[in-house]
Amino acid sequence: MYSIDDVIQKMDAIVEQCSRENLRAGYFAVLYRLVTICIKEEIEAGNFDDNERMEKLDTIFAQRFFDAFDAYYNDSGDELTQSWHRAFEAAESNRFIIMQHLLLGINAHINLDLGIAAAQTVESENLEIIHNDYNRINAILASLVDDVTSNISGISLFFGPMIRLAHGADEMLVNFSIVVARDGAWEFAHKYLTAEDKELAIQKRDAKIADLAKRLTQTGPFVSFIIKIIRWGEFRSLQTNLVRMI
Repeated sequence: MYSIDDVIQKMDAIVEQCSRENLRAGYFAVLYRLVTICIKEEIEAGNFDDNERMEKLDTIFAQRFFDAFDAYYNDSGDELTQSWHRAFEAAESNRFIIMQHLLLGINAHINLDLGIAAAQTVESENLEIIHNDYNRINAILASLVDDVTSNISGISLFFGPMIRLAHGADEMLVNFSIVVARDGAWEFAHKYLTAEDKELAIQKRDAKIADLAKRLTQTGPFVSFIIKIIRWGEFRSLQTNLVRMI
C-alpha cells in the first residue's frame, strides 16, 4: 500500500468479496472503509498535525487488516494472529449478531494492530510526536462506531428495543470501550517500540486480545438471551445489510 487511495480501493475489493461470498467479515470491512474515507477527508483538509505522517500510519495500519483477511479467506500465506483468527472464525457462524462482528474486528485491529502501526510509523523517533493525531484518528473511529450503533436498528430490528430493555446490557455485551482500547493500544505502542524482541511482544499482546475476543462471544446467560432475541431480528441478507451500512 502506497497511499490512502490504494487503501480505499483494496477495501472496496474486500467489501465486494464479502458480499459475493457471503462473508460476515464484511460488517467490519464496511465500517473500516467509512473510517478510512473520513481520515482521508481530514488529511485533505489539513486537520492533522502531520498529514503526510498520518497517511503513512493509515496505510501501515490497514495493511495489517489486509494481510489478516487475505491469510484467512484467500490463502495468501501471510501470518494470521490469534486475535484476527477469532474474529474471522466467529464470522463463519450465524450465532452472533452484527454488533459482535463489528466489535471483534475493532478488538483485533485497535487493541493489537494500532499500537504496532503507531510504533512502525515513527520508527526510532519519539512516539509522543504523533499522540495528538493518534487521538484524532481514534475520535473519528469512536464517532463512526456511535453512528453505526445508533443506525443499526435499520438492519437489526430488535437491537434498539432489546438494548433499552436490558438497561445497559450493551456494556456487558461489548465488554469493550473504544477509549480503553485506544489507551491500551497507545501503551502497547510504547512497549513494542522499545521491545528487544518485537515478535515476542506481539505474541504476548495477541494472546491477551484473543482472550478478550473469546469474552465477546462467550457471554453469560442474560446477555446470551438478549443476543438470541436480537439475532431473530437480523433476518435480511448480508448483501442487503452491507448496502444499508455503506
